[in-house]
Amino acid sequence: MVIAVAAASERGSYGHDDQPFPHDPDCSAIWTMLVERDIDAFLARDWAMVEDDFIAEGFFGLHARFKPRPDDWIMAFPELPRYRDEWLRQANETANVAYAEPLRPAIFRATDLSVIDIVGERAVARKKFNGVIARVDGGSETLDWQTLYFCAKRDDAWKITSFVGYLPRLLGEDNL
Repeated sequence: MVIAVAAASERGSYGHDDQPFPHDPDCSAIWTMLVERDIDAFLARDWAMVEDDFIAEGFFGLHARFKPRPDDWIMAFPELPRYRDEWLRQANETANVAYAEPLRPAIFRATDLSVIDIVGERAVARKKFNGVIARVDGGSETLDWQTLYFCAKRDDAWKITSFVGYLPRLLGEDNL
């Protein structure tokens, strides 16, 4: 079992092209897929940019509904097209908001994918969001959740097989 952890100084402070795992090709590929490519595709509202990052057969996604108890989680995405539709809905909704700061660096600033657990050709990546993005109207968007991505290596490339998303960012025994 290999658990890669980016240095504390690199967590959640990515620049546009910063790579917290420059000396680990597997973690680097997972980070690029789940952070850089996902953010760029989301902002472009272009599912085609990330479609090949998934293994469609057997894919599913659980929506934790920001609740720490697994009993409260639901099978919101029993197949990839259902997740794609929600991803595009959120991307379009985000594109219709006027932000008071450049969105790409703001999302990078709020994103922390510094812990990746790899065992053979399987991985669990812990992507956390923790930040506030200012809107032009004086309000703000708070990003405060995490997603556990389950990945597999296929044909020398890392792919997403499933996930548990919209978990509370701080998930501990006190919350269960």
